[in-house]
Amino acid sequence: MGFARTCSVALVGVEGVVVEVQADLEPGVAAFTLVGLPDKSLTESRDRVRAAVVNSGGEWPQKKLTVGLSPASVPKGGSGFDLAVACAVLGASERIDPRVLPDIVMIGELGLDGRVRPVRGVLPAVLAAADAGYEQVVVPECAAAEASLVPGVSVLGVRSLRQLIAVLTDEPVPEEEVDEQGRPDPLLAGLRMPGTRAASGMHSMGAAQHDHDHDLADVVGQTSARTAVEIAAAGGHHLFLEGPPGAGKTMLAERLPAILPRLGREESLEVTAVHSVAGLLPPGKPLIDIPPYCAPHHSATMQSLVGGGQGIARPGAVSLSHRGVLFLDETPEFSSRALDALRQPLEAGHIVIARTAGVVRFPARFLMVLAANPCPCGRFSQAPQAGSSCECSTPMIRRYQARLSGPLLDRVDLRVEVDRVTRSALIDAGMRGESTATVADRVRAARERAAARLTDTPWRTNSEVPGSELRSRWYASIGAMDEAERGLERGLLTARGLDRVLRVAWTVADLVGHDRPQATDVALALQLRTGVPRGVPMAIGAMS
Repeated sequence: MGFARTCSVALVGVEGVVVEVQADLEPGVAAFTLVGLPDKSLTESRDRVRAAVVNSGGEWPQKKLTVGLSPASVPKGGSGFDLAVACAVLGASERIDPRVLPDIVMIGELGLDGRVRPVRGVLPAVLAAADAGYEQVVVPECAAAEASLVPGVSVLGVRSLRQLIAVLTDEPVPEEEVDEQGRPDPLLAGLRMPGTRAASGMHSMGAAQHDHDHDLADVVGQTSARTAVEIAAAGGHHLFLEGPPGAGKTMLAERLPAILPRLGREESLEVTAVHSVAGLLPPGKPLIDIPPYCAPHHSATMQSLVGGGQGIARPGAVSLSHRGVLFLDETPEFSSRALDALRQPLEAGHIVIARTAGVVRFPARFLMVLAANPCPCGRFSQAPQAGSSCECSTPMIRRYQARLSGPLLDRVDLRVEVDRVTRSALIDAGMRGESTATVADRVRAARERAAARLTDTPWRTNSEVPGSELRSRWYASIGAMDEAERGLERGLLTARGLDRVLRVAWTVADLVGHDRPQATDVALALQLRTGVPRGVPMAIGAMS
């Protein structure tokens, strides 16, 4: 009788659970039993592991073999357990010394020829192993850079089971053939989500491959909208842009990620873990250090927005845009169920998805930008001109605008009308605004002021601070909130809306360098919330 054990990691969302892989050999009819709540892909590992061991020069034990995955109550899926199962079997048959295996975490899929293929979610799996106290991890060679992002863990990247056996038995490590240069590596097949074109450098769902070279100076005019974009970036506030087609709503949204500060180390690991699980890591760049940008099509389903799918849920757009920007163009064209499903992650900063296979929790702290036309044709409220007057009926306009529910819009801090660009503004060089670099410097300085104020708190930006804390600890100057409070009494603002006005006022104060919000800061925040002019400058530079 032989027994051996090693470890691997089961992922539930972006959280990992270290799983002990045990192999037991007993006399009897040759059989291979896998227990411990495996799914279909994991059950099929029996055939993959057997073929990989034989084709790697090993001898498959002709005894009764039982492989257990503990804890048995945790659902386990995927092919990432193959490497651990193979080594546990080889340890039980004494091809490998069983004493060297228990302290090693092994992650990787085996091909029938013994090659080690990468799997999704290597980074969160290694993070879970490190949190559990493990210091040695074996991963596929092409995923070693991703695993090495975790400090305090010794990472061994192997290309085949033969190489791993040689390392564990102190034998000479065999050389493995390398694919010809210029040909796609077959080991990467299936690692990235099909349909994302990630292998060609294109990223349809957005994150790290977004073009950050767009300059904010390309946007002509639109002082109010540019100011709102700057405030949104500085405080993490959600933004709603409404205006006719061609006014620049999409241009503004595309330039927003470039003025956001680069991600810190902890934030980068959070974002990279989500994209690793989703199979959307950019090729050749294991760490995402720039804010992601996700712009799903308006035909996206609720599952693609908030996450879901069969079995263990996959992250959706709200999680793929974690610590970045989620842009919903043509927002009224989205399903009302999908839009209303955004309300919970907007408040909580995470999304919890319950499925029959288990409950998963994904991070979802994103900056949401909504863009919409004023009516189905997009010309409502424009000055009558030849060929530009709106022909939509009043009921049509009401139905169109009602697709955005009141509770959703109440969670949006900034609401701006983007006017049609005139010919004179388009050809006037003086109408060009500040560059992305200039605005990004102000945003960075404002975030630093907010971070200093929020030291030793669980919050990072003004948009995250609860209203009760703002009113008790970080209140505005005396009398600055009078007009906003009168709006609450007249029913123009909800209690949530009043708190959000104060949050935006703090961001404005951080941008212009005030110690606490002044009356002008609150007036600008109130104007961006209600759309009612308050007689304050709309450019941050003019207020400084």
